Amino acid sequence: MPRPRKPASPFRYFNSSPEVIRLVVMMYVRFPLSLRNVEDLLFERGIDICHETVRHWWNRFGPMFAGHIRRQRASRMRGFRHWRWHLDEMYVKLNGEMVYLWRAVDHEGEILESYVTRTRDKDAALRFMKKALKRHGPVDAITTDGLRSYNAAMTELGCEQKQEVGRWANNRAENAHLSFRRRERAMLRFRRMKSLQKFASVHANVYNHFSQERHLVDRQTYKARRSAALAEWQILVA
Repeated sequence: MPRPRKPASPFRYFNSSPEVIRLVVMMYVRFPLSLRNVEDLLFERGIDICHETVRHWWNRFGPMFAGHIRRQRASRMRGFRHWRWHLDEMYVKLNGEMVYLWRAVDHEGEILESYVTRTRDKDAALRFMKKALKRHGPVDAITTDGLRSYNAAMTELGCEQKQEVGRWANNRAENAHLSFRRRERAMLRFRRMKSLQKFASVHANVYNHFSQERHLVDRQTYKARRSAALAEWQILVA
């Protein structure tokens, strides 16, 4: 019986090692650095690459790494019964035009879904919620702000009884925007809807992977979790 063929490595046409590529993608997506900042930091480590190579690698491998992380987390959390979500939208400037980045955040502060639209009406909220529910499964409760689009969308989905609205109840989602705002300033904003959607999705999953809630645990626990996250990153798509 013939042996099943091993899937081809996504790094097979690149001269650089997978370890270097993973390091470059992590540095650019995780930290508020420009393409040339990453180039200079790598040069100090003895790795000489062009900033356009950094751009090419994150565009090529960033969605691949993010998808791998998302699938693992989604499969683990589908069996969690008491899952609470927080939904919120933030504005992002796109060539002088205002667009909206919708975010779904769970009770632990992990970003589940990022979705970009030009409006924040009922149709936009409905598309966003359908996408999140299809990918992550049912939820026990959904906390939102006072935007009426959420109530209209949830009524159409038949889950309006799960909605919770409170003055400070949605701080979990509000705080989840801070890391993306820092990254947005470093990138001098975005120019296309497609690139904004792509980077928001990749950044959310990389942020989830390395977010260890250091303010809630002692130093030793944080160091152990950080080492585990780095080790898991180094074997992505291996």
